[in-house]
Amino acid sequence: MQAIARRLGHHSLKPSATAAISSFDSSFNPYFHHYNGADNPRYASNLTARGTGHIVRKGTGGRSSVSGIIATVFGATGFLGRYLVQQLAKMGSQVLVPFRGSEDSHRHLKLMGDLGQIVPMQYNPRDENSIKAVMAKANVVINLIGREYETRNYSFEEVNHHMAEQLAMIAKEHGGIMRFIQVSCLGASPSSPSRMLRAKAAGEEALLQEFPEATVMRPAAMIGTEDRVLNPWAHFVKNYGFLPLIGEGTTKIQPVYVIDVASAIVAALKDDGSCMGKVYELGGPEIFTVHELAELMFDVIREWPRYVKIPFPVAKAIAMPREVLLKKVPFPMPTPSIFNLDAIEALTTDTLVSKDALTFDDLGIAPHKLKGYPVEFLIQYRKGGPKYGSTVSEKVSPESWP
Repeated sequence: MQAIARRLGHHSLKPSATAAISSFDSSFNPYFHHYNGADNPRYASNLTARGTGHIVRKGTGGRSSVSGIIATVFGATGFLGRYLVQQLAKMGSQVLVPFRGSEDSHRHLKLMGDLGQIVPMQYNPRDENSIKAVMAKANVVINLIGREYETRNYSFEEVNHHMAEQLAMIAKEHGGIMRFIQVSCLGASPSSPSRMLRAKAAGEEALLQEFPEATVMRPAAMIGTEDRVLNPWAHFVKNYGFLPLIGEGTTKIQPVYVIDVASAIVAALKDDGSCMGKVYELGGPEIFTVHELAELMFDVIREWPRYVKIPFPVAKAIAMPREVLLKKVPFPMPTPSIFNLDAIEALTTDTLVSKDALTFDDLGIAPHKLKGYPVEFLIQYRKGGPKYGSTVSEKVSPESWP
């Protein structure tokens, strides 16, 4: 009834009466639009288009506000995607979530935003019209698509190179895409021993040729609740009682907390356009060897460290049968975890942030150290429950007794 009454009241106003009210408002309340409209800095978005002004937003910046950002996030159903969607939705953005699997793959994302803010859209990454449809209403495109192993249907080159190039071409034709953010990998280089990292580098080059204003993020190995680094290690230890150290664990890496990477992407969207056309290398504040990171994992799961050191040639020989049989057998091969041939190739060289690269500091973000909350999810692997055992850091010294 209230809705009907509002409609009747709206239609009962004559045009002359509406004009009179408008003139009255502008004459007697000149400060209304200044403090409650787009002129107020609190309601003006920092998202800047190429050669145009700011996007007007409404609200105080929370989940029920309107940030003005309509982002199509390709790869949103993956590891990094859930944290990025949560941060975008938290600030009142509408997030379009393209998915190609079942409807269960995106249902956890719908709870992250207000009603109607998370919009799942089924698409086919090999169908150009399908991609155009999920990008039609967007003004921001974020590409998180990537895969660290090959399958029978998708190669490294198609997933990490050709898809990025195709998205850039469609975004350029779209004309209304103000920001394009490509998530690559730290260590991406045409000379890398890893095929995936070479494909990532080719994807970056093709993207910047098609869309020079794009921003490229190169995160290091990401750590978090659903990660594919510490989880496979801990799972292997629980099953077999030891951890294989490939190449004796001397390779240096710079793992980063996944939430920091999501924050960096959002920070690039919030800036005044200074991030456009730049490449950022996102590594954590600490450098670990693989052995040191494994020690941290053992410390959290409260297991006695047991290692089997495996030289690179032996590790490659163990991983080789899957790659040989991948497209020769009529059924899918198991997903590789620790013995992934391409990941083993990547471990033959250190993966660290370059000295002159743009980093978290240039985005105004202080990344978290891994020890503590970022690896707390590993307590699920303690064999006696979360309170099982104790670590040296948790023991109370006699001096602190009352």
